[in-house]
Amino acid sequence: MELSKAIRKRIKYYLKEKNMNIWRLCKMAGIPCSTISTFMSGKTELLKLDTLLHICEGFGITLGEFFTEPTFDTAICENDKD
Repeated sequence: MELSKAIRKRIKYYLKEKNMNIWRLCKMAGIPCSTISTFMSGKTELLKLDTLLHICEGFGITLGEFFTEPTFDTAICENDKD
């Protein structure tokens, strides 16, 4: 699975797990809703690591916890698909 898709899937998992919506996550993470919305919709493929750290803080988890999903063990970069 492509890395950006794996990250989107994991964010969706935590949104459901924490009973949150995108707006609430933005407020908890202290980042603009447009940043998360454009990434989640697929309009942008890249998410800066510090943004992901803020997302994790919004969920109340660590980066380590975020990446414990086995999908990340085999994730590929979008540029490596060829």
